[in-house]
Amino acid sequence: MKILHLDSNHELLIHQLNALGFVNHEDYTSSKSEVEAKIDQYDGIVLRSRFTIDKQFLDAATNLKFIGRVGAGLENIDCEYAESKGVFLISAPEGNRNAVGEHALGMLLTLFNKLNKADAEVSSGKWLREDNRGIELDGKTVGLIGYGNMGKAFAKKLRGFDVEVLCYDIKPNVGDENARQVALREFQDQVDVVSLHTPQTPLTLNMIQTDFINQFKKSFWLINTARGKSVVTQDLVLALKSGKILGAGLDVLEYEKASFETLFSEKLPEAFQYLIDNDAVLLSPHVAGWTIESKEKLAQTIVDKITAKFC
Repeated sequence: MKILHLDSNHELLIHQLNALGFVNHEDYTSSKSEVEAKIDQYDGIVLRSRFTIDKQFLDAATNLKFIGRVGAGLENIDCEYAESKGVFLISAPEGNRNAVGEHALGMLLTLFNKLNKADAEVSSGKWLREDNRGIELDGKTVGLIGYGNMGKAFAKKLRGFDVEVLCYDIKPNVGDENARQVALREFQDQVDVVSLHTPQTPLTLNMIQTDFINQFKKSFWLINTARGKSVVTQDLVLALKSGKILGAGLDVLEYEKASFETLFSEKLPEAFQYLIDNDAVLLSPHVAGWTIESKEKLAQTIVDKITAKFC
């Protein structure tokens, strides 16, 4: 079987697939149309998010047997059409779930203790102790929207704290010893923190918007290590200004390109500038699952799943 690799990944991926007898070709620079012109030669594709695998591309991939995405989600692939053509889809949420859980916890503790603000102030010669008095996580109720690999990883990290962890998910019976699954109404009545762990789907696009935010009984903190387009940035800004959202840790942004490699433009909306200027907002460039360890684990997960299916 011939596999075309469209993004660079940990070297073990190609080394192990070579050892298993697969023929591996790498193309990290050709345009989508150039790849489309030769994709009929390949049995498999391995990529991250360089471009979208749509119907036109899949129609050209006449010999394609699988697509492996070295990441958690498959939103850059027309999954329904691919599966209708018998293409096996592989993702690797197991590979970076621990990294995401640690990043979410780090963001939450940083916000609670104003560490980003305090660091900037001390670096500029300011020593403002009372202004940087924090709050403790113990005694809070943490709510997770989405309780798959990423949500479960974050819940596990919270076991060392004296907190109640609730989860809300469209799938039934996903709760476990680390999080109690509840209906949305109870979730919105109880939580002090909301952390998103959902894939990008029609249900989650623009999910966090003004009407949804205002249904929460208490003001709350928001963490998003999932997908940027789940949060309407303008509505988040309004909630921050009103105090309904107390602070936000955002590893992902509405303005990201589909490849996740950059923002849409150099001139970003006024709402984004507000986030940049707000001490109660912590931003990172879509790196929650982007650790030294997760790079290796993601690649190994893809190899293991290809092996299980085709060897």
